[in-house]
Formats: sequence, C-alpha cells, structure tokens
Amino acid sequence: MEVKDLLITPVFLLLIYLAAFLIRDQVSDHITRKYFIPALTVKILGALALGFIYQFYYGGGDTFTYFNMGSRQIWAAFQDSPLKAFQLIFADNQFHAEIYQYSSKIYTYPDPASYFVVRIAGLFDLITFSTYSATALLFGASSFSGMWAMFMAFYKYKPVIHKEFAISVLFVPSVFFWGSGLLKDTLTLGALGWLTWSLFNLVVFKKSFLKSSVMLLISFYVIYIVKIYILLCFVPAVIILLLLKNVQKVRQVALRILIIPVVLIIAVLFGYLAVMKVGEDNHRYSLEKISYTAESTARWISYVSEREGGSTYSLGDYDYSTAGMIRKFIPAVWVTLFRPYLWESHNPVMLLSSLESTFFLLITGYFWFKSGALIFLRMIFKDPVIIFCFIFAIGFSFAVGFSTYNFGSLVRYKIPMIPFYLAGILLMRYYAIKKDLFRPTSG
Repeated sequence: MEVKDLLITPVFLLLIYLAAFLIRDQVSDHITRKYFIPALTVKILGALALGFIYQFYYGGGDTFTYFNMGSRQIWAAFQDSPLKAFQLIFADNQFHAEIYQYSSKIYTYPDPASYFVVRIAGLFDLITFSTYSATALLFGASSFSGMWAMFMAFYKYKPVIHKEFAISVLFVPSVFFWGSGLLKDTLTLGALGWLTWSLFNLVVFKKSFLKSSVMLLISFYVIYIVKIYILLCFVPAVIILLLLKNVQKVRQVALRILIIPVVLIIAVLFGYLAVMKVGEDNHRYSLEKISYTAESTARWISYVSEREGGSTYSLGDYDYSTAGMIRKFIPAVWVTLFRPYLWESHNPVMLLSSLESTFFLLITGYFWFKSGALIFLRMIFKDPVIIFCFIFAIGFSFAVGFSTYNFGSLVRYKIPMIPFYLAGILLMRYYAIKKDLFRPTSG
C-alpha cells in the first residue's frame, strides 16, 4: 500500500456510502433496511482488513499478485495509451506484439480464470488511479450487491426468520472477510449471490423473468470463467429443486412419496448430464478428468503446505478412483464443515475459522439430538429449498474438502457453501418450531 491509498481511498469510501444511502430504500423494506448499512460496513472492513493482513502478516499473497503483477500493468498501459489498456482488459490470453511489454509482466495472463480477476481490477484501477485499497473497496461493494440479493431471496421466501438469514448470509466473519478483498473468491461469491437471487425469482417466486434471466446468465458466466467447480455442485442442486417443486403440486401424499425416489433418480441423471455439459469446455473439470484434477490439486497444496509449514490435514491414503472418492465422502464433508478444531489452530486467522467450525458442529449436533434422526431427516424433505441448500452445501463441502488438504486454503475455498448450509439449518429449525418439535425461542 502507498501514500495515495490514504488520499484516494477515503473519497471512494464516501462515494460508496453515499450511493448505499441513496439506493437503500429501493432494495430493502422496513424490516431489512436496518441490515443494509451494517452489512455493507463489514464487507468494507473485510476488504481493507484482508489487504492489511496479506501485507503485514503474510508478507504478500494472491491479492497483491492480481494487483502489482496484474492490474497495475493495465494502468501503466492506460497512461501510455488508453487503447492498449482496453486491449489488455479484453485480451484473449495470447501474447500479441502491441501489448507484449505489459502482458509479459502480468503473472496470471496465460490463465483465463486468474486473469479475469485482473481484468475486473484493471477496470476499477482506471477510476481509482491504480490504488490498491480503493480497488479492493470496489471489489467488496460488488460482492456485497450479490450477497444482499441472496439475503433478500431467502428473506422473501421466509420473512419471519429475517434476523437469522441476515446473520447467516451477511455477517459470518469468514464469509465477509475472505469474500470481500481483491480475490477470486470475492467475484464468485457475489456472482453466486446474484445467481441464487435469479434462481429464486424464476423458480420459487416466478417473477421478474427478463431481469432475472439476464442476471442469471451474467453470474453464471462469471462463475464459469473463474471457478467452474462451483457450478458443478450448484447445477445438480438446481435440477433437484426444479423437479421437487413440481412434485409439490401432487396433492396425494402417498403418490408424492412414490414419486420422490423417481424424481431423485431423474435428478441424478440430469445432474450428471449438466455437470458433463458445464465441464466439457474445461478439460480439468470434465467428468473424465475430475479425479485427476482433485488429486493433482491436493498433492500440490499438500506439498506447498509441508514445505512452508502450513496447516495440513489428511483424509488417509490417496485414492482417487471412483470407489476411493466415495469412501472419502463423509470425511471430506466433515473436514469442510466442522474443522479445523480449536486445538488445530496455529494462528489468529485459523482460530477464527475453528470457532466458526465449532459453532457449525454445535448447532448441527443440537438439532440432530433435539429432534432425533427420523425427524431430522423428515425436516430435510419438508421443503425443496432445504434440499437445494443441503445438496449444494454438502456436494461443495466434499469437493473442496477432498481436494484441498490445507486448512489455510480450505477456509477460503469453503465460503460459498456456508450461507446455504446455515440457511438449510434455519429452515429446518423454522419448520420444527412450527410443528412444536422444538420449544420456540425468541427471535
């Protein structure tokens, strides 16, 4: 960070809050407006704090790679020729002679996923004069828009538990910290929020078809480019939601019970085809290559962690066959949801993550033992949205838990599933209280 961060960043901070106060009443109601500014504030704090921690605690990292060896070169090109800057922003990842002096200095240029972050940062740099913290604020504000959209989707679905939804989507520390700075995670988290909002409008609320379709395509594209594996977990969950919503129209309970297994089989088949289609343009995430990708990712992260003294974990012997992956399903999901344990924390950042994981373990255990296994399972099938939330959260937990093998990376990678897992738990709690399975509590 530089001196101009102290001069330019406050200006953008003021502009962001001014815009927030101007649009708050258009995107909230009398109940949710009280969450708007606090939720934006924690995203702003998260964006700034991430930069400080990477600079003064870690001594560097991805966020500064995207900036110093990325978007700053776009700014340098802009100062030379605005045309060259826009050629870099919209470049095809090939080294063309007219922009080679800049593209050759961009570390992530050959990688479309990582360079997409540089493209966005480069656009923001044009108005922030290549000021890291101001650009990070714009990343945080962009992500906030998606998370607010996700919150409003869940809120409109069950308004009575607005406070719980607000905490789960907007105020979980690891989500607003790792999902606010100049990182891939910020872009994909915001896009996932808009994707969820679009999905609820089209499938659940059946309104705003044109606007929701446009936002769905944009957010789908962003996630597809940056982190396609999120879609590989999200698409099957959406298909199951669509099918179960139609099953709800069947009035006869007995017939509905008979139909559900058939629907789930169809959903698995459609999910398989959808995953194959989504991954066909990216050979690393095609179904034929996905086990190899998981193995190579896990081995690389494990190697780097051991070399640099990182916080590694193990699921046992490496076995990336189909049978081996199935055997590791429960351990992989468990490590994502409920670890690191408190005694596995070796630094302040990991301690915060372990506190969150302990909280997830406690509320899950409390619900399970309070209601009993059969009621717990019955509650899962009470509402297709619950199924949707858990299918995505559990599937995503397996994907990142199975392929990460490092707690430091896992803390970042798992944030997309956290709002959905908590939303599923909250909806189950809502139905349990409604049916007097739990004693009602305040809030």
